Amino acid sequence: MADEKPPFSPTFAGSWRVPAQHNEEVRSYAPGSAERAELKDRLGTMSGERIEIPLVIGGQRVLSGNVGHSVMPHAHKHVLADFHKAGPEHVAQAVRAARDAQYDWANRPWEERAAVFLQAADLLSTTWRPTLNAATMLGQSKTAYQAEIDSACELIDFWRLNAAFAQGIYDTQPTSTDEAWNQLDFRPLEGFVYAITPFNFTAIAGNLPTAPAMMGNAVVWKPASSAMLSAHYIMALLEEAGLPPGVINLVAGDARMISETLLADRDLAGVHFTGSTDVFNGMWKTIGANMGGYRSYPRIVGETGGKDFILAHPSADPIALAVAIVRGGFEYQGQKCSAASRVYVPQSLWKEVRDRAVGMIEEIRMGDVSDFRNFMGAVIDQRAFDKISTYLERTPDHDVLAGGNARGEEGYFIEPTLIQARKPDSRLLCEEIFGPVVTAYVYPDSQWSETLDLVDSTSPYALTGAVFARDRAAVAEASVRLRNAAGNFYINDKPTGAVVGQQPFGGGRASGTNDKAGSMLNLVRWVSARSVKETLSPPHDYTYPFMEQE
Repeated sequence: MADEKPPFSPTFAGSWRVPAQHNEEVRSYAPGSAERAELKDRLGTMSGERIEIPLVIGGQRVLSGNVGHSVMPHAHKHVLADFHKAGPEHVAQAVRAARDAQYDWANRPWEERAAVFLQAADLLSTTWRPTLNAATMLGQSKTAYQAEIDSACELIDFWRLNAAFAQGIYDTQPTSTDEAWNQLDFRPLEGFVYAITPFNFTAIAGNLPTAPAMMGNAVVWKPASSAMLSAHYIMALLEEAGLPPGVINLVAGDARMISETLLADRDLAGVHFTGSTDVFNGMWKTIGANMGGYRSYPRIVGETGGKDFILAHPSADPIALAVAIVRGGFEYQGQKCSAASRVYVPQSLWKEVRDRAVGMIEEIRMGDVSDFRNFMGAVIDQRAFDKISTYLERTPDHDVLAGGNARGEEGYFIEPTLIQARKPDSRLLCEEIFGPVVTAYVYPDSQWSETLDLVDSTSPYALTGAVFARDRAAVAEASVRLRNAAGNFYINDKPTGAVVGQQPFGGGRASGTNDKAGSMLNLVRWVSARSVKETLSPPHDYTYPFMEQE
């Protein structure tokens, strides 16, 4: 087009290398530490504020006048923010802003784009750390430690290591010959990427729009309405780091309306999703039905549900197993897609494992996350509270061993609950609960092999799973027999806590497309390679030697 700007070009040249990257160190927030005092101070300030959260479209703050409220899940009458919801006209405006920004952003050298996110990581590791951690604690009811490993460390790791992964992709080049110079041009996708992010991880909310953006794409981002406070600060942080207007456009509000509008647009180039399996399946069907109207085939990347397991062999360490059940099942109120939800324990270990787990559960403190003595906060909202509560109902098919109560008067509090199911097909062992409810099934020691089949077939999901055993033959057998039952498989560890660059994250079956966030495998989905051959000495004769006369 005549009014398009020429590609951005630096005034210097070279083969750029990102700085050596490492995982961010997790701070302890121990009593007397500077970080504890700083975070406590920020929590006090933010809990006394009621801010206004605009849409951000083309770098402009847009106030629609149609507002929702961000509240503290552990004190749900306390409003933290009023966020503006998008109408169809705002969604269309966001698409136009993405189109307008794409040309310049896509044609910048990759290192210029990466520098923005490296700067964002540096800001988050220093001055922005208390703000984003406090926003995650207050708005999503995470403890200080759970916020630190999420909204600080994991998001910093995504931004830093994704830059290194991007460099690895761009460094991947074909072989050349004396006659031809061959190259791969890793182009951004043709159109915009739609990023839909969940409430439970601020790091996911920060990564899903920025991973495609780092590779040169423009993005329309719809955060979860229940995590708007942290989303607002992520956007502000990115802008301070130098993200150009329109590269990421934040629209909040009616998920159905926003998705219907964006999935019908001919310039939809990709979807980056984390959320429920049902929603993702519906989006996939819509995209399939609209396929003839798109400019290109949209890339569909999704991480969805889970019914994550812990399987113990008779040789397992019962103490480590009990700790894994409690940490894996109840950290962040079981609201991790990787949280342990079903546990299979041999009869010979059950009494000790049960008693140790129950003892720890009875010690757990639950309440306001600003009180650092609490291990758990509240579940995210009324809808989650109501759904999870249905799984606490007593039936003849199971025994509630610990917890089992819900209190919603002041906050959405559900006790950490351990249940023993009498039947292996109990709904508690099959259905995704997404809350602090762990169900155990006790199997005869002699039925290890049959239990492997049971673990593999009980759930449609395949996100995370763990096996506990000191018998190496049992570990090897479980690793093979459960090869497709979990995209992230843990040996003698809880099935949560994947670290960027160390355990790339994602699952198969009904748990998603397994495109492994935290690795090069995810970033490569946001580029479309073009092969370029430059012939150095073009032929001047159309004939070939075989055509010459004898």
